[in-house]
Amino acid sequence: MDSQVAVALALSLVGGVSTSIGALFVIVNKTPSLKMLGLLQGFAAGLMLSISFFDLAHNALNSLGFLKGNLWFFAGVIFFAVVASFIPEPTLTPTSDVKGRKKNGDEGDKDIMKKHRRQVLFSGIVTAVGISLHNFPEGMAVFLGSLKGLRVGLNLALAIALHNIPEGVAVALPVYFATQSKWQAFKLASLSGFAEPLGVIIVAYLFPSSLSPEILEGLLGSVGGVMAFLTLHEMLPLAFDYAGQKQSVKAVFLGMAFMSASLYFLSISLPEDLSL
Repeated sequence: MDSQVAVALALSLVGGVSTSIGALFVIVNKTPSLKMLGLLQGFAAGLMLSISFFDLAHNALNSLGFLKGNLWFFAGVIFFAVVASFIPEPTLTPTSDVKGRKKNGDEGDKDIMKKHRRQVLFSGIVTAVGISLHNFPEGMAVFLGSLKGLRVGLNLALAIALHNIPEGVAVALPVYFATQSKWQAFKLASLSGFAEPLGVIIVAYLFPSSLSPEILEGLLGSVGGVMAFLTLHEMLPLAFDYAGQKQSVKAVFLGMAFMSASLYFLSISLPEDLSL
């Protein structure tokens, strides 16, 4: 078992590092404008919604049934809504105040930009939390796949690696814009990816002995609820503010289509008796 865990950990690191590759795509380019940031946030929101509804919630409904799957999903929504109510959230200055401050010159503009950066940073942090929660089951799948053979585990790890690159972009982009720090953006995206090997450790040492498959599927359904809430509560309003509703909605559906295609290619790389 120890050798199998070591192999699974090595394979999961391939997927984990791919979020760092996504972060590199962000930090090698110039900081985006507010409008471009809004469009990219809309795209990232589409990625998150696709993961939430077409992956995590979908699997929970299929495994547990319509009623139990929905109960677990909305338990995640309520849980994160309660958590979010205790988090001090930065807010943007109303438009009328912005116009007034612009009359005061550069000092007002700098203050406005600081508020923008605080809001974007908050969005980046909650995105990192959501992506980290999603990477746990991917690590579990890599472990279970590697038990069936090195070829299966390697193919799955490579598929997940390609699938994780845009997730690294989704985490690094708002952090880079908000902090202007390439290191901070790279670090947070990388940490969200390394939730994957942690998933290997959890399933290897906890799942076989004390965590029933039904509870595991329910928890993953709740993660879907958490991700849906933070996407609609944090990421989508930010995209609307910066890029406008019409353009942002187009970016959301583009992101959903991209991630849905990624999930499809990931699913066909799995053995028939192993689900993600």
